[in-house]
Amino acid sequence: MGMDLIDRKLLELLQSDATMPVAELAQKVNLSQTPCWKRVQRLKEAGVIRAQVALCDPRKLGVGTTVFVAVRTNQHTEEWAQMFTRAVQAIPEVVEVYRMSGETDYLLRVVVSDIDDYDRVYKLLIHAVPLYDVSSSFAMEQIKYSTALPVRETAIT
Repeated sequence: MGMDLIDRKLLELLQSDATMPVAELAQKVNLSQTPCWKRVQRLKEAGVIRAQVALCDPRKLGVGTTVFVAVRTNQHTEEWAQMFTRAVQAIPEVVEVYRMSGETDYLLRVVVSDIDDYDRVYKLLIHAVPLYDVSSSFAMEQIKYSTALPVRETAIT
């Protein structure tokens, strides 16, 4: 699926406000409503738009503390990886997990209410799967946060 300038503008608009009515979207990209709606549907069907969600304020939900957790393992088996995956998926406070290159095997972003709450999550994790090393860093200040991805002309879909 090729994307033109209108598709990219629609993606930028929807990433900033997914609740924007089709009439307003259409006006902002200089289309009538039906072709605009069809373009959005095509982007959804192609998997470019994966989901439309509500972004919640972590502080208002009592999870205003962000912890980055670097995990190292000395077990690089498929069985261990599956066990680790199941463990992190079962802990709702673990909101992101990345398998990394370099010294750290996995990097987790964890949201909790405070240090004691993180200690509870840490204990759940180390109980669920054997780990070689765990290093935790508490975010002191959030300087930039965005869920919006850059929409470039060279995007391949």
